[in-house]
Amino acid sequence: MSIVYLNESHSPLPSTLEINEAPWAFHRKLPDYEPTPLVPTPALAQSLGVGELLVKDESRRFGMPSFKLLGASWATYRALTEQYGVDDADWADIPELRARCEALRPFTLAAATDGNHGRAVARMAALLGFECRVFVPQGTARARICAIESEGASCTVVEGDYDAAVARSAEEAGPQTLVVDDTSWPGYEEIPRFVIEGYATIFYEIEAQLTGAVDTVVVPLGVGALGAAAVDFFKRKTSARVIGVEPLSCACVLQSIRAGEVTTVPGPHPSIMAGLNCGTPSPIAFPTLAAGLDALVAIEDSFAEQSMRSLAAAGITSGETGAAALGGLSAAMASSTELGIGRDSHVVVLSTEGATDPESYRRIVTDAR
Repeated sequence: MSIVYLNESHSPLPSTLEINEAPWAFHRKLPDYEPTPLVPTPALAQSLGVGELLVKDESRRFGMPSFKLLGASWATYRALTEQYGVDDADWADIPELRARCEALRPFTLAAATDGNHGRAVARMAALLGFECRVFVPQGTARARICAIESEGASCTVVEGDYDAAVARSAEEAGPQTLVVDDTSWPGYEEIPRFVIEGYATIFYEIEAQLTGAVDTVVVPLGVGALGAAAVDFFKRKTSARVIGVEPLSCACVLQSIRAGEVTTVPGPHPSIMAGLNCGTPSPIAFPTLAAGLDALVAIEDSFAEQSMRSLAAAGITSGETGAAALGGLSAAMASSTELGIGRDSHVVVLSTEGATDPESYRRIVTDAR
């Protein structure tokens, strides 16, 4: 089962975002930066009935299996320079930036996560010589907890869902602790805005990698930070439609757009698409999503599972969350002709993570062959 919802509540994009190339310049100074591949998948395009299907493969970004360091690093950097007085003039590399943070220590970064964002915050803390505390919801896969701990962070399991983990992380804020969450709440809006800005690098890379026009972009939605970045980029620079994908069990952006305001979908949120198991959209991202998303697709886990296998056949390792966008496109193509996607369409799909839970990946992909 899936739901395809055409968003007809378009309005001008709010001026609260307007992402630019500055994060891309910053990311090029980080260790191991290189653009992630934009992969042609002609067999998948033919099977789905589209003219061209390109997959932005985020399974190996800075040596980690997701795109999340883009937002976490930029948000941390902006906060350190604007709120804590770290000198941002003419630094060349991370060791130099780390030296400029010396006066802050001891200093801690804290975050809530379903896995990938927390690991990214932990990596940024390690690069800068900070401590890190990460909070995850009940049911988080042990492999994802171990990955966070491998970066040198502590990881605490919070009783409850992702929203409960967010609430717990917020308690850490203090003079020597910076909370780097990717969702917002009243009084906490600047950092999540920086996170959204950081994701701009993905889309500037895509623009540089494209050899022709793209008319459709499909992106997974959790709290909506990545989706807001996609909308802001493509709606300001192109005429491409942007489609958001969520788990059917916690389609909080879809429900919020239907309601005309930020709405919470109560837990539990059992989807295997763990990075999208978010009950409440980020209020800072929601106005951009409501104004610019052309459609939303809510899918059952089976669509993500099949898309994991399809991407593996195309040579792309994609975890449950990573395969959600392709799953949403598949569901939309099977159930609706109103999206205007067909044999003449040029589609970009974001695959946002690799196999972050290897045991689950083996069960869904390898063992199913």
